Amino acid sequence: MPTSSSSFDDGTSPHVAVVACGGTIASEPDDAGAAPEKTGEDLVAAVPGVSDHARVTAHEVCSQPGFDVRWRDVFATAATVREVVAGGADGVVVTHGTDTLADTAFALDLLTDLDAPVVVTGAQRRLDEPSSDAPANLTLAVRAAANSRFAPGVHVAFDDELHAARDVVKGHSNALSTMTAPAKGPVASFTRAAVQVHREPRRGTEVSALADAFDLENRAAAAERVPEVPVVHSGTGVGAGQLDRALGAEAVGGVVVEGTGLGNVTAALGDRIGEALDGDDSPPVVVAGRPFSGPTEPVYGTPGGAVTLADHGVLFAGDLPAAKARVALALGVAAGLEGDRLAALFEGPARR
Repeated sequence: MPTSSSSFDDGTSPHVAVVACGGTIASEPDDAGAAPEKTGEDLVAAVPGVSDHARVTAHEVCSQPGFDVRWRDVFATAATVREVVAGGADGVVVTHGTDTLADTAFALDLLTDLDAPVVVTGAQRRLDEPSSDAPANLTLAVRAAANSRFAPGVHVAFDDELHAARDVVKGHSNALSTMTAPAKGPVASFTRAAVQVHREPRRGTEVSALADAFDLENRAAAAERVPEVPVVHSGTGVGAGQLDRALGAEAVGGVVVEGTGLGNVTAALGDRIGEALDGDDSPPVVVAGRPFSGPTEPVYGTPGGAVTLADHGVLFAGDLPAAKARVALALGVAAGLEGDRLAALFEGPARR
């Protein structure tokens, strides 16, 4: 179903707020290595074509490389997104480093429940590099954020495609088409003049449970509530040592286990998970799958099979990869969710 690039038809230009968080899109070269230097205003000024699609304002949150984004940055971004929408923005673009862009987009989807499009974007090549993708991605994100068709929810705009925040992952270390949604595909594709919507934007089932759980006016305190959630990897010959070290670390609120296939682990790791969950105060354990596509579900027995793990009381990540299961578990534990409400964070997407 093709649509125009903007769905505001009252004769006014939509207001899109660009919320800047650093990343390659804001980086400049240096003898010591590239680092974020450009502000949101710098980015908007460098890509004048964005004003063809909306009235754009810029707002600063942080200037972090994508590989060093902190929880306080995520909460500050969520707070700023809420603030600019409350102040009248019709849509929001968040510029961000690609290394953890998918993590932050998913976190924002859980923490903001707004009737305005929120679109996260970035770049694989700096503005000063040949064939930089920064101008095209920023323009694409503004176009998407100016289109009320993509609300509610958070999306990722990259390389002429729009992806749902829950589904998108970084699929290549340096290709311009790095953002992808395995097995699901993009929500929409953009040409110069139009938008082709492929499927309904989707979100998880427990958005409101987290959107109201944190006082974003006190972002530092909100960030301090988020516990450590280690990720333990299963594979050939893996024993229980990783999990022992993870459980012995300070301030651990839960553990994500990246299993194989449908969410199975080695016998040694399965036995240790059973011991870890045998108690009233045991931290939650979420089992995700290593494959980029497909669900986790109990099929196999034996000590490390998912049927046995389910009997131990693990939660399964559904179709979330381990990185996003970690985001959901950390925020869910920080919000005080337990039992079915915590498990609901990992259920498949529901239509809004």
